[in-house]
Amino acid sequence: MSDEVAQQHGRPGGREYRIGELAEAAGVPVRTLRYYQERKLLPPPRRVGRIGLYSDEHLARLRMIAGLLERGHTLEGIRELLSAWEQGRDIGTVLGIEKAVTTPWSTETPVTMTLAELAELFPGEVRPDAVERAVQMGHLEVHGDEVTHWSRRQLEATVALVRAGVPLAEVLEVSRELQHSMDELAARFVRMITDHLVGRIAERDFGDTLARLRPGAQVSVEAGFARAMDRQVQAAIGEVLGGLAGPADRS
Repeated sequence: MSDEVAQQHGRPGGREYRIGELAEAAGVPVRTLRYYQERKLLPPPRRVGRIGLYSDEHLARLRMIAGLLERGHTLEGIRELLSAWEQGRDIGTVLGIEKAVTTPWSTETPVTMTLAELAELFPGEVRPDAVERAVQMGHLEVHGDEVTHWSRRQLEATVALVRAGVPLAEVLEVSRELQHSMDELAARFVRMITDHLVGRIAERDFGDTLARLRPGAQVSVEAGFARAMDRQVQAAIGEVLGGLAGPADRS
């Protein structure tokens, strides 16, 4: 469309696209573009007779949607983000909060190996039921003849316990109980943040505040567990020494 024709139709400055041209520029099928319109993710085009004309703003929005999808957002979540943006909230702030909330707390390094290599780490203990249990607990993912353990550090700790003489089944049971306790503790921490911080901190500061609290939460758990281990080890040593002492020694 020439500038002269565009001016005759009252087109504002900037390039305009028909639906096929917009879809090609954005790298999406026309049917996807229409679906976005149906879901209110994309504003309607400017109408010139029966022709719908889209602007560079539509193209920018499509590229933003593509970027958010790559980050793992759902279409409904994207719709809410765009709605907040349209209502005057800075989308950078909104995305900053989203990043602070959804950034994984775990920084563990996964490790992948064959089932045969896993069996070598735990001689005689890698039975199908043990593998299935580890999968159900989220420790392992099985891909054909390969498995991926979610944490190299935890795998090494498990190997050390088993080689010291603790049965793998017992390690998995303690791990299951620990996971349950950690879920409860994490839920309480989230409730604490929700009850006392959400709504009281300015939106622009919430992401930064949560990011500052993350290390403290992790340190509290690690320090608390270490202190509990000190108490339990001392108590266990006392019981062992008491059991070794003869009746005469205890009288």
